[in-house]
Amino acid sequence: MSGKSVRETFAGRKAFIIAAIGSAVGLGNIWRFPYTTYENGGGAFIIPYIVALLTAGIPLLFLDYAIGHRHRGGAPLSYRRFNKHFEVFGWWQVMVNVIIGVYYAVVLGWAATYTYFSFSNAWGDKPIDFFVGEFLKMGDIANGVSFEFVGMVVGPLIAVWLVALGVLALGIQKGISKSSNILMPVLVIMFVVLVVFSLFLPGAAKGLDALFTPNWEKLADPSVWIAAYGQIFFSLSICFGIMITYSSYLKKDSDLTGSGLVVGFANSSFEVLAGIGVFAALGFMAAAAGQEVSEVAKGGIGLAFFAFPTIINEAPFGNVLGVLFFGSLTFAALTSFISVIEVIISAVQDKLSMGRVQSTLVVGVPMMVISVFLFGTTTGLPMLDVMDKFVNYFGIVAVAFASLIVIVANEKLGLLGDHINKTSSFKVGFIWRFCIVVTTGILAFMLFSEGAKVFKEGYEGYPSWFVNTFGWGMAIGLIVVSILLSRLKWKNEPADSIAEEK
Repeated sequence: MSGKSVRETFAGRKAFIIAAIGSAVGLGNIWRFPYTTYENGGGAFIIPYIVALLTAGIPLLFLDYAIGHRHRGGAPLSYRRFNKHFEVFGWWQVMVNVIIGVYYAVVLGWAATYTYFSFSNAWGDKPIDFFVGEFLKMGDIANGVSFEFVGMVVGPLIAVWLVALGVLALGIQKGISKSSNILMPVLVIMFVVLVVFSLFLPGAAKGLDALFTPNWEKLADPSVWIAAYGQIFFSLSICFGIMITYSSYLKKDSDLTGSGLVVGFANSSFEVLAGIGVFAALGFMAAAAGQEVSEVAKGGIGLAFFAFPTIINEAPFGNVLGVLFFGSLTFAALTSFISVIEVIISAVQDKLSMGRVQSTLVVGVPMMVISVFLFGTTTGLPMLDVMDKFVNYFGIVAVAFASLIVIVANEKLGLLGDHINKTSSFKVGFIWRFCIVVTTGILAFMLFSEGAKVFKEGYEGYPSWFVNTFGWGMAIGLIVVSILLSRLKWKNEPADSIAEEK
């Protein structure tokens, strides 16, 4: 019948929870949270972090679950079943995942390559020079864009795409669920071993002191609270289609809030564990170099590919530490990457009524080609840096703000709350709706304050033409393409009402 098809489901709640945790636990947990905590008051940061988790992270997780589970579709179909004019928000979320997917793959490839490099310390005595020069062969962006392919990057990049697409082609139960059931336990075991290993390194206590010593004065700084909300927002995979898509594969009687609480607290527990492991290792690095932790502490790419190779060079059994760290990065990134691409595949399946394998190829092959041509080149790192910044703030935060505005303004929160309460162990009500409204205001502040800052100062010293093209141009392009996709005719016109399972 028109608009009706048998939708795949997870085998059970446990399978969904493991896959959802796999999506949430990614690079941001390992290389973003520790440094964000350190920069924003150390131990004192835990207070705004917990407040953000309880008032924004978990309420928005419940919201995404309710949208996907109630409407039984990927992001565009679920929003369309609210109102056909809302479909554009679903496609906006899909396009955010397209951008994230094409660059996330290259970081996944780097992590996999560095796992191999860890056996022999292939980066030598100068890890920074090796990463930028020999590994990436990065050119000077001030001299223009150069798209020369880099062999050490392209090969692993294609390989991770093939692995992810192979998993996705197998579907929900045989692909996503089975891979998560293997990768997540391995990731947890490796990371726990990594943390224990790091804690026994000389100087580890120095790093932990630097991380957890509270600077209570920081709590008076609004930017610290915004950093906490940003960390929760970006690490939980909320408001950009992933949890809507995953929850649409849940069975009709699933406990939405019980699952959300498990996913939310599991993600945060992993972040705290990551902070302990990373700063214990940085404490060793500082002690070995006779420096303060503040002089060696880094986040993001600097932590993974500059600081950790230096630690591995100096640490006893450093090769083991390297395999554990970069192996953990690889597994965490792979489960998140799979969830990002699934959002796009699900949307294409819904809109064009395609089979799983066909839709995987239609989505995956063009994205792999774009990924290789943009990020497998000498301009890959600057391109990644700019696109990551702009798709996070002017993609994810922007679409979250816009979609929450229409949901609140059209009085849809009550409907979604009622749906959550039908099967959930933890009931939601006024406080949940209030948290959503307040979070909408916080997202507005994040969006406009960051926009004003980038307009005024530029971004990281990159030439304005580069930022305007691959930053602002990309962010605006997402909206334009989303509008066009929402105007395309559905192959099988879905009912505008909800598709409740009988």
